[in-house]
Amino acid sequence: MSRQGRIATGDTILGYEIGELAGRGGMGEVYRARDTRLERSVALKVLAPRLSDDDSFRARMLPGRPTARSWRLRRTGRPAAG
Repeated sequence: MSRQGRIATGDTILGYEIGELAGRGGMGEVYRARDTRLERSVALKVLAPRLSDDDSFRARMLPGRPTARSWRLRRTGRPAAG
């Protein structure tokens, strides 16, 4: 991570090599990334700190789900399930 505690291109977090920022919204940011274990391109969503620190949000939105999910990127650059 960069010195300000923000994610930067080239960082590796939990086995994902971070690429460029693909989008930003109310729930957080989405980065193009590379799954270093499976050697594939993915989109990685990083929750905004105000949400990731909210226990009730996590209980509602992430019950029994992994906190990191990967999706293949189509040639258009948009995330596709799978």
